[in-house]
Amino acid sequence: MPQPPDFVSLNGPDNVGKTTHLVRLAEQWDGFQPLGAVHEHDPDAWARVAAGDYARWWFETSTTVELTEMLLVGHARRAAAREAGRTGLLDRGLPMLLAVAAATCVVKDALTVGEAFKTVTGIAGSRAAASETSILLLPSLDAERSYAMTSAREGRPWTGIYPAYQKSLHAVLLHQTEHGTYNTVVDCEDRSLDDVHSDVLDRLGLSPLTDGSPR
Repeated sequence: MPQPPDFVSLNGPDNVGKTTHLVRLAEQWDGFQPLGAVHEHDPDAWARVAAGDYARWWFETSTTVELTEMLLVGHARRAAAREAGRTGLLDRGLPMLLAVAAATCVVKDALTVGEAFKTVTGIAGSRAAASETSILLLPSLDAERSYAMTSAREGRPWTGIYPAYQKSLHAVLLHQTEHGTYNTVVDCEDRSLDDVHSDVLDRLGLSPLTDGSPR
């Protein structure tokens, strides 16, 4: 990684392996600084909305503006926690946060994927500050198959509005892919965890060596 970016984000739907790959990346090179998810950097705000019926707040009572703004505030605070000279590892970067907000908007406001994404990006404006290398991990390049694979990995059925949200999220991610939103997209279908991780390392210019030396 000759010129490391300020941030590297791993993105994708639930159960695609983001957390596993983030842990392995942190072990690969000591220049990485794990920064986790946005809610970890704005805990009071997320604790308030989670105090009652969290799912109801997320999918029913919150507005798209409120949810998007909370995600963006958490993202900004997370970015501010990066130490100088290190590359922050993000569990869902800015593109994925916008995808989450857009997918929620689809199911909550009954909009199309295109309409929802336009709404959310309008709220976000130009608040993409730092250099972020975004990697999207997809279980499959087919939305229905991708959803089927990740829902099966949950171990228990998704209920209520969550299945519709997840299906919308897969559709939004593919919409972003078609528009070149992510720096790189890794198709994980029929590939082992090690193969996918080697691909991630390669995209970042890291050597798959035990000392994690950048190329």
